[in-house]
Amino acid sequence: MSLDQKESVDNFKPTETWRILKNVVVISLAFMVHFTAYNGAANLQSSINAEAGLGTASLAAVYAGLIISNIFLPVIVIKWLGTKWAISLSFIAYMPYIAAQLYPRFYTMIPAGLIVGLGGGPLWCSKCTYLSVTSEAHSRISKISAEALLVRFLGLFFMIFQMNQVWGNLISSLVLTSGNNTAAFTSVNETMIPILCGANFLPSADADEALPTQPPEKIQMLSGIYLACMAGAAFLVAVGVDSMKRYDTGRQGSGSGLSTRELLAVTLKLMAEPTQLLLVIINIFIGLQQAFFGADFTAAFVSCAVGTGSVGFVMMTFGLADAIGCVLTGYLAKLTGRLPLMCCATVVNAALFSAVLTWRPHAGDDYVLYIFAVLWGLCDSVWIVQINAYYGILFPGREEAAFANFRLWESVGYIIAYILSPYLRTTHKAYLLLATMAVGVSCYFFVEYQQRRLKKDDEKNKEICYVKGCDNIAFDNLISSRQLYINCNYK
Repeated sequence: MSLDQKESVDNFKPTETWRILKNVVVISLAFMVHFTAYNGAANLQSSINAEAGLGTASLAAVYAGLIISNIFLPVIVIKWLGTKWAISLSFIAYMPYIAAQLYPRFYTMIPAGLIVGLGGGPLWCSKCTYLSVTSEAHSRISKISAEALLVRFLGLFFMIFQMNQVWGNLISSLVLTSGNNTAAFTSVNETMIPILCGANFLPSADADEALPTQPPEKIQMLSGIYLACMAGAAFLVAVGVDSMKRYDTGRQGSGSGLSTRELLAVTLKLMAEPTQLLLVIINIFIGLQQAFFGADFTAAFVSCAVGTGSVGFVMMTFGLADAIGCVLTGYLAKLTGRLPLMCCATVVNAALFSAVLTWRPHAGDDYVLYIFAVLWGLCDSVWIVQINAYYGILFPGREEAAFANFRLWESVGYIIAYILSPYLRTTHKAYLLLATMAVGVSCYFFVEYQQRRLKKDDEKNKEICYVKGCDNIAFDNLISSRQLYINCNYK
């Protein structure tokens, strides 16, 4: 960081912290509006486009594109466009997928899904990078730990963002339940519940018989509403967010002064680092469990048992619980640390998977679905906030590449879930989730242990270096105490 750049941040007035908060809130609102549309449509794919697995195939295409995008695009796009414009323009890449709902065919929805994925990598990495940089700028003004601020910003973001599940699913439920088109289905469906729905549900065999169809005019209305939301979100970021250059105080990020080939190498190199590799399984699990609830649970337990119109209300409950959990976990982590929260989420999620395996839906048991939604949303809030924040802590100065890797492996989880969805019964998917969670959480705990041991070694080395007289070393300007220890040359 140059002296002039340091002074530019130091010269900000205390009220600048409110401007930073405003930028975080505007970005959060834009993401909420945008994903009100996208998630509202995505949550219905396993129900309204169930024939031949078209809906889940299109979602698999989304995350296949996202994997390619996260490897090749985020650092490069952020360097070329900056985080603000990368967010705004990436929103537009999602619009063809919503338009494809008007004529759902494999040759329209699969390409549109790939385009969504290509825009998703720069979109999410830009958001994470912007929050990381502004938390550092806020820290220099407020003297609050940048690490604590990043967790708070992420908690605030996901609290607002997860409200997309409320609005998007409220819109879909109100549109799809209007009229009398579901009455005939409901009377027939009551006889199917014990046989087809729940843990025994197999999409490729049972979808045509168990799931209702929707009138084209209702899909057209939904698509029009959702396209308007996406256009509004892109405009909101374009006019309401400050450029990150205002706060980027000379930080040497992943894209600083590197060629395109070197930028790609940064992302690929980080992918192979041992710490990152240990977090791969839990990232895959995060994608698996979100995809399972949004596609498999809603099809097997909600749409099959009580009708497609209820999917939106259940997902709305999930989103509201997730939003509340995101803001709570940000503050609870300050009091308890990450480990107790991660342990609680592991235990509750394991109980939910066990319930999926044993509980069978019956007519009149709608309230149980909402209990599932609340608990699942709270667990998801812990996974996404704490693991996101942990990446920013583990890989400072390489945020773009780190968050690209996070989204990449999360996308792998989504792809696995969507590819397997039509061909496995709900029971088998629940066992897969349990196994993945067990391995992923175990590896995460090992990373925590490893980092705590390194921190203790750092403190010990710093003390040794001090005792042995390391004169004229600018402690504050060194990257870490390990570098300080090396410079001492064991005097």
